Amino acid sequence: MTDTAQAIARLIASEISARPEQVAAAVELLDGGATVPFVARYRKEVTGGLDDAQLRTLETRLAYLRELEARRAAIVQSIEAQGKLTDELAAQIARVTTKAELEDIYLPYKPKRRTKAEIARERGLEPLADALFADRSLIPPTEAQKFLSDDVPDAKAALEGARDILAERFAEDADLIGKLRDYMERNALLRARVVEGKEEQGAKFSDYFDHAEPWAKVPSHRALAMLRGRNEEVLAVDLELDAEAEGRYKPAEAMVAAHFGIKADGSDVDRWLMEVARWSWRVKLWLHLSVDLMGRLRERAEDEAITVFARNLKDLLLAAPAGNRATMGLDPGIRTGVKVAVVDATGKVLDTATIYPFAPRNDVQGSQSVLMALIARHKVELIAIGNGTASRETERLVADMLSMIPAPKPLKVVVSEAGASVYSASETASNELPGLDVSLRGAVSIARRLQDPLAELVKIEPKSIGVGQYQHDVDQYRLAKALDAVVEDAVNAVGVDLNTASAPLLARVSGLGASLAEAIVAHRDANGAFAARKDLLKVARLGPKAFEQAAGFLRIRDGAEPLDASSVHPEAYGVARKIVAACGRDIRALMGDSAALKRLDPKSFVDETFGLPTVRDILAELEKPGRDPRPEFKTATFADGIEEISDLKPGMMLEGTVTNVAAFGAFVDIGVHQDGLVHVSQLADRFIKDAHEVVKAGDVVKVKVLEVDVKRKRISLSMRRDAAPERSAGASRPDRGPDRKTKTAKPAAPSQGALGAALAEAMRHKR
Repeated sequence: MTDTAQAIARLIASEISARPEQVAAAVELLDGGATVPFVARYRKEVTGGLDDAQLRTLETRLAYLRELEARRAAIVQSIEAQGKLTDELAAQIARVTTKAELEDIYLPYKPKRRTKAEIARERGLEPLADALFADRSLIPPTEAQKFLSDDVPDAKAALEGARDILAERFAEDADLIGKLRDYMERNALLRARVVEGKEEQGAKFSDYFDHAEPWAKVPSHRALAMLRGRNEEVLAVDLELDAEAEGRYKPAEAMVAAHFGIKADGSDVDRWLMEVARWSWRVKLWLHLSVDLMGRLRERAEDEAITVFARNLKDLLLAAPAGNRATMGLDPGIRTGVKVAVVDATGKVLDTATIYPFAPRNDVQGSQSVLMALIARHKVELIAIGNGTASRETERLVADMLSMIPAPKPLKVVVSEAGASVYSASETASNELPGLDVSLRGAVSIARRLQDPLAELVKIEPKSIGVGQYQHDVDQYRLAKALDAVVEDAVNAVGVDLNTASAPLLARVSGLGASLAEAIVAHRDANGAFAARKDLLKVARLGPKAFEQAAGFLRIRDGAEPLDASSVHPEAYGVARKIVAACGRDIRALMGDSAALKRLDPKSFVDETFGLPTVRDILAELEKPGRDPRPEFKTATFADGIEEISDLKPGMMLEGTVTNVAAFGAFVDIGVHQDGLVHVSQLADRFIKDAHEVVKAGDVVKVKVLEVDVKRKRISLSMRRDAAPERSAGASRPDRGPDRKTKTAKPAAPSQGALGAALAEAMRHKR
């Protein structure tokens, strides 16, 4: 391992609470083509037990630090080519740990367009600048007379040229830039103001028409809201510094002067240099650092937004599946009708229909007859109702219909239909459901996502699922990469049935990808179900490396090899068989016998290839073969008679499902077409910093209605036991004025999902 690689390993180790040798081992595996899920699950001995969260951080930081090293090498080469690389400078470059610091050092040596300073040097004014900076006893206008020429007609022009030269030096001093950056991080304010004449057009940004808060404390959702307002030309967003400072020179200007030993009350040269320092700050340094801080604000906000989206997506993907039962999916609509699809236990489409129970046809009886016939014909056990337009009306229709049929009755569940329309029009849907009208594909997706949310949602681009915060405003490459990692981890944590999984689901399995997934499905279609994991090696282009990465995450139910239905990797079947032999039992009889397995000593089965972590994993898997890490299925029961926001009254106690979680609160579907906001201050009877401490997407919760604004479709909810209807969400927060009321949220554009619905209100809560 090179010195650079060792340095990177040490740095990452300190950040993820690991040892450098653990990091080095993980890096070697990842560089060799191993995936994070595979390394986390099947190479614990090699990495010393690094988990998937540590490995994801390692992977991200490794990429950043390698980019940093590549940039460092390029900068050294550039400076060396200029003949300006000294041992001291090389050492300084070698010490920095961030790209920003590296660019600060490189700034004086960076090739640039012809500047005013360069022009001044060409006119022979650099000796004047050097003299005035070095000798504080000189008289600037007198000294400047020595440097007049055809290009420099008078002392004023000479001093301006000297100023340009010194200002460039001041603005390119890495130590000074670092000090000023630190000062700005501590003291800068982010100021937003409405652009004159845009008040009505930009009403949704009204919270920011005259808004200021410390740069260091701006939370992600407020930063992204203001930046969006700026992009839409509704808001002017800028940084402010030392606006209230008194005296002739602002603190930042004084810092520039002090850094170069310039005294405000000194000689004539000092006074002239003081003005140079002020000019350097205002014209060069302030602009440079403002752009830098605004960029870092956006990056910081995007990081948090991506983290929120990723966390919510993980919760949604790992939501409890209702299981393999015949399911009816209803995609509600009014004028265009309710689309109906029935799928069997494996998700295969059995029947479809379109009913028109609402205006203008109002065929309630006919619609209910169609539904009852489909339920009887296909023995439907579950009814999934999309939560979009006409959802509650459709739920009422189904409830009335169910009251007419004898037990056992299907269970009706309202599910999120986010992304269903995107799936319907996708190439994936076209390939899966080629003979089905686009309008009916959404109903199929709604039914399937109740059976198995993970298996269905992987077919939809994660950004379209609607659990993000300003997902269209963040770096799309970084967002996609983070969400892909979440999907990969979720799929591999659950495992995939090799003989029933779709190509999009298989594509997320460790080591496969879209091409091999399609090859697996094609092989399965041509040759029938796979009898054993090892048969994967018969698939075209699927070699030993892909098999190694994928096999442990693929399941074959009721095959000749019982271990193929478990998460035990084929490479460790020998260890599993030793365990079985030690019990003197048939493997099928032993699997699931917790008492017998707990009597064994894991250390007895350790060998030179498989250590204690792997043995313990095998024993755990034999205890609960093919266990699903997802929770038990349950659903919220919406209150009868509460179907519209106008039906809500303060003080009502309702049950709902958490649809989205942000740092400032949780959004809950209570069955009225508009999610309510439980602000973070109303989530529990104790202080909560982050809503994720208490709830996650998919949780069924009980809430109390605090406030309802029907006109603006805003609902404020509480999960606190002591919540009173008259109290505004967040009213107990110490940073809120005594007369300031919390308002509930505005509805969002569909692309924002539930989160956007309350952004204007949530952003009022200062951190």
